[in-house]
Amino acid sequence: MEVIKTSIDGVLIIEPKVLGDKRGYFFESFSQREFDEKVAPILGHTINFVQDNESMSSYGVMRGLHFQRPPYTQSKIVRCVKGAVLDVAVDIRKGSSTYGQHVAVELTENNHRQFFVPRGFAHGFAVLSETAVFQYKCDEFYHPEADGGISILDSSLGIDWKIPTDKANLSEKDTKHALLKDFDSPFDINIKLY
Repeated sequence: MEVIKTSIDGVLIIEPKVLGDKRGYFFESFSQREFDEKVAPILGHTINFVQDNESMSSYGVMRGLHFQRPPYTQSKIVRCVKGAVLDVAVDIRKGSSTYGQHVAVELTENNHRQFFVPRGFAHGFAVLSETAVFQYKCDEFYHPEADGGISILDSSLGIDWKIPTDKANLSEKDTKHALLKDFDSPFDINIKLY
């Protein structure tokens, strides 16, 4: 497994070692031991993942930009097991030098990349293929009463979602999130990211 640092501290791209031959391929999609050996030193401590989620979406579906409010904040490792998505993490920690900035990475069934999104970040994705199956590992259980979000279509974020806006398919809930300029973040720079 290779760990790639991004332009925002704590946001990481993880590339598993894929073994392939004429029969197909094999890789470890997650190893707690390897995560602890290679990622924990970057983060400063280990993470215990407690819940796995999966979603299936069609082309143009945009989900996000979501987070869970304290005390139920989440770190996530996400990956696309079928199709392709553009996955994005936006820094929403008040006082952060990278507040409002984002990291975007294309996750596909062929590149097998994974994306680590720390606490204090809003997360979302857009489906670029006909359909996509998307998986999440979370270090906190889902708490619907702690749901939060900022608008996935906020142009001030400067995110190129790689799909035309008129093709975007959002849930009713996701159309109601505030723009970043109108958003009162529940996170500050002192939040424990992991």
